[in-house]
Amino acid sequence: MIKKELLAYALLIIQPIFMASNLVVARGGVEFIPPISLAFWRWLTVFFILLLFNYKIFSKKKIVFKEYKKLFFLGFMGCGVCGAFPFIAGQTTTIINMGIIYTSSPIFIILLCYFFFKEKMNLLKIAGLISCLIGVIIIIVKGDYLALIKLKFTKGDIWMLGASIGWALYSIFLFYWKSSFKVFERFTLISFFGALSLLPFYLIEEIYIKNTTFDLNFVTWVIFAAVSPGIIAFSLYTYAQRYLGATTTGFTLYLFTVYGAFYGILFFGESLKTFHIYGSILVFLGVYLVKYKKNV
Repeated sequence: MIKKELLAYALLIIQPIFMASNLVVARGGVEFIPPISLAFWRWLTVFFILLLFNYKIFSKKKIVFKEYKKLFFLGFMGCGVCGAFPFIAGQTTTIINMGIIYTSSPIFIILLCYFFFKEKMNLLKIAGLISCLIGVIIIIVKGDYLALIKLKFTKGDIWMLGASIGWALYSIFLFYWKSSFKVFERFTLISFFGALSLLPFYLIEEIYIKNTTFDLNFVTWVIFAAVSPGIIAFSLYTYAQRYLGATTTGFTLYLFTVYGAFYGILFFGESLKTFHIYGSILVFLGVYLVKYKKNV
């Protein structure tokens, strides 16, 4: 059990590497694929890939019928809301606004767990939360605190706030709703119901807004989105949450922002600045404080 918890804590550092690759998709993929289309085909691809290894779920129809409402809710929140909303938001808001708003998700997780599931709070966890927030803000505003005053909010920010709340709800109920399915069986069904929840919106986008071009760019971005920020990131998140709970695992979103900044350096020609280092140190310190709470 101790080894499994140590692995779960290690995943707090490793998982956001894959989760943050979704920023690469958001900046690159949406240039070739409409946002809802990209989200829909991504999760449908995830479903078919996972189904190759979890085809036995077809023999568990009674359990599916028993849990389908919960599975649909998890799919709608985790794959639908969190899958499409950030791509839509990026069309009318800035990266700065998206980063600040999305990092509010752990706060929603903590508050919802505290008020509805009586999850305990302590000073170390609060200190860790504050340290992470400050670190992320330093990175987002590039060390220029006056940038916070100049921020202007748009309708895209509302989409991003919806994504933040959606991820909080997904994280909480993924942990508190126990399932008779194994982890990957459950994830297979969540991805199916996530794609199903996106289907009507995808059809509306396809017919009335913008058509999808099914070419090599489409295949490349969909597969990348399905595997890295999809299968790998969600699987590692689920495993970590199984042993650490929704609140602690939710802090991966702060590392997500840190790694996202470094993806910008690697893939989009951005340069490493002093504020990246200071912000990263504060985020890792915050995650450590949350981890330390478990051992005292």
